Formats: sequence, structure tokens, C-alpha cells
Amino acid sequence: MSERPSPPTSGFSARRLISIEDLSDDEIHYVLNLAEYYAGYLKRAAPAPRRLAGKTQINLFFEDSTRTNLSFDLAGKKLGADVINVPVSASSVHKGETLVDTAQTLSAMGAHVMIVRAKEEGLHQTLDQTLDCPVVNGGAGKLEHPTQALLDAATIRSEFGSLKGLTIAICGDIKHSRVAGSDARLFRRLGAEVRFVGPENLMPADDQFTDIKRFSNLKDGLDGVDVVMGLRMQFERMEGDGRALAQGFFDEFGLTHKTMQCAKDSARVMHPGPMNRGVEIDGELADDPERSLILRQVFYGVATRMACLDALITKGL
Repeated sequence: MSERPSPPTSGFSARRLISIEDLSDDEIHYVLNLAEYYAGYLKRAAPAPRRLAGKTQINLFFEDSTRTNLSFDLAGKKLGADVINVPVSASSVHKGETLVDTAQTLSAMGAHVMIVRAKEEGLHQTLDQTLDCPVVNGGAGKLEHPTQALLDAATIRSEFGSLKGLTIAICGDIKHSRVAGSDARLFRRLGAEVRFVGPENLMPADDQFTDIKRFSNLKDGLDGVDVVMGLRMQFERMEGDGRALAQGFFDEFGLTHKTMQCAKDSARVMHPGPMNRGVEIDGELADDPERSLILRQVFYGVATRMACLDALITKGL
């Protein structure tokens, strides 16, 4: 059994996880090492240390979610926490209560951590200023999804050993993706070169990510890359008729075994899910265990969120 990693020598000082920028470089490496430590327990189907026994975790998701919600739920329970999943359809928000009031009410019940997912892009910062417990961003508008970035990095590390020196192409609907921004920031801090690949109308604004190379065709964008990260078409966040943007997208930017030939022979494909098969990725490629790390991302989602919860609540003590 591997030894539990030690926290940074300066301690784990982050009091929230709203953005990747909330973590120092040492804290990022600690969380990733802790994720690998917990992955060992999951692989052996062995009970993990109940580091959060007696603690209360509240999952407050104002947006629909399957992977993120369930993996946080499982992560907390495996660490021994009392986990409360708040069904938004049954919450007082539908009676006119504000999101902040709902969160404050739940926090007053004794929450030690609150995971919040919402369309509103400033809600997490507001909650961080009003709640006594750490706030974890389970997805915020088009801006950030830090735990997804951390689990993606953990997945890549499990395959390549490190992100340093890798070239990673993030492909598809980058403009509307909360994952793209968090991934790009984190991957670069870990020493990878990041590229954006997709049609111009699905790229971020010109004044955003100005130092990341952009490619408007797959052949050039995937040339020599180690990892290809496909993104879901975010129809629900698009202006106007989002579905119209998908017309012909697969023909130009769809990830298939053929288009992956533009990348390195050893390249792997990833996707944060849920996938639109036949829109951004071909099902045969997604299901190919020799090329796809998609199910491994799901596995590391639990291990990484265990690490995040442990680090934020116990501070490594």
C-alpha cells in the first residue's frame, strides 16, 4: 500500500476551490498525489481511511449533472462524510428564495464543505464571502470547472507519468466550455503546451487566452500532439439556434480513428462527458481502450474529488 503523500511544507492554505488559481503549485501537486493515493484504494476495492467521519458535505446543484454530482457523492461517502444531496426541484428556490439564502440556510445546518454547481458566474464568489465552510465549484457558467481540470490532469499523469513536455489539443466548443478554461490554465502550469482547435465561431474572444495557439483545422491542430481533449457542444449555452452550429461539425472537426492519425501514434483521446456521439467524437474511438482514456477520467473523478475534499477540510492534518 502506498504511503499517504505529505502536504506542502508551507501547509495547505487554500480555503476554497472556485478556480484553479485558488491553489498554489505545491497544493496542486499535493492534490494530484493524493488523488493517486486514493486511486490505489479504489483499484483494490479497499476501504479508504475515513478522514471525513463526522463531517457534513452538502451537494447543491442548481444545474443538472450526473458525473460530477455522483462522483462528489461517492467521494464524500468513501471518506466517511455525511453527504446531503439537495434536490433543486424540491428546494425553496422554486418558492422565490434566492440561491444565496438557500446556501446560507444549508450551511447553518452544520456544513463542513459545500459543492455548488450553477449557471450564475459570480455565485461561488458571493457564497465564499458569506459561508463559513469551504465552497467548491462543481461548475460555473462558461468560466470554470476546477475539479474536472484536476481529474483530467490526474488521468493524464496516470498514462504519461507527467504533463511536462506534453502537447495537448483542446478541441471543439471552447467558447462555451467551462472545462476548456480550467484545463488550459492547469495544464500549462503543469508544463504542457496547450492548443485550441475548432471553428472560429466556437473560439474564445480574441482578448482571452491570447498566448494559446489556435487552429481552425484538425490536421494542423492535431499535428504531433500527445493528448486530444474533445469537448461537448454546449447547446444550452449558445446564443440563438445552437443546434445549427452542429451541422457539418463532425465532418470538419469530428474525432475519429482517421483524424487521430494526425496526432502522435501514442496519442490518447479524452472527453469530459457527456458525449454527443457522432457530433464531436465517433463512438468507436470513444470506446477504443487502446486510444481512449474517457472511462479512466470517470474513475479518477472519484479519486480526485476525494483528494480535494480531504485537502480542503483536513488541510493535510
